[in-house]
Amino acid sequence: MAQPRCRSVLITGCSRGIGLGLVRGLAAASASPDFVFATCRYPEKAQELQQLSKEYSNIKLLQLDVVCENSIKKVVKEVEEIVGDKGLNCLINNAGINVVASLEEVTAETMLTIYETNTVAQLMVTKAFLPLLRKAAQLGTGMGCHRAAIINMSSLAASMQLVQANEMFLKVYPYRIAKTALNMITRCLAADLKSDGILCISLHPGWLQTDMGGNMAPMQVQEAIPGILSVLDRLGEKENGSFLDWQGETLPW
Repeated sequence: MAQPRCRSVLITGCSRGIGLGLVRGLAAASASPDFVFATCRYPEKAQELQQLSKEYSNIKLLQLDVVCENSIKKVVKEVEEIVGDKGLNCLINNAGINVVASLEEVTAETMLTIYETNTVAQLMVTKAFLPLLRKAAQLGTGMGCHRAAIINMSSLAASMQLVQANEMFLKVYPYRIAKTALNMITRCLAADLKSDGILCISLHPGWLQTDMGGNMAPMQVQEAIPGILSVLDRLGEKENGSFLDWQGETLPW
């Protein structure tokens, strides 16, 4: 990231897809953060992530299950031991799951499972890291990832205004409803934390060819990462509480 530089970033869900791409992009950046905390449920199984952590000394690989309170508390403590009084500059809530479920197929169990992981967990992880984000915010000025920021990975599928424009998303009721709720979390956090100098946005990373995005997606992860990092680099107070895509364009709620 460009100057003023973001010193520390934590990303959830880094074993594959967008999370893995972000870790790779941040670690290889010309102004790479001092610490890239790459978290996932099973670090021992994340071979690509393990290899990256060997190649780049600033990658810190940590275990985190976002739906487990004890796991969240443990990783917050581990990060605090490393960053100390400088706090955490940027939290990227990327972890998520998807289950294809049309109106005919959707069940209460599926709805609750997706909501827990894609919405409730994001809020609980954010809440747990707030003390470290506030520490970082106290040391900087302005708003952005250089100071303190929360990036919620949302989706175009969450847009209530674009429901009819993307009929294929009607097959993922749980996912899109959970992401719409995540967007409200973004709005609430942006309002609540503005006085602390902590920025919060929702980001649509693009429809990408990942395990979640599927083979029909028009873009590869590596195509989107430079754009995403560029957007994060340019964030300022006017973007607080906004819903952006990987090119920095504003999306309708």
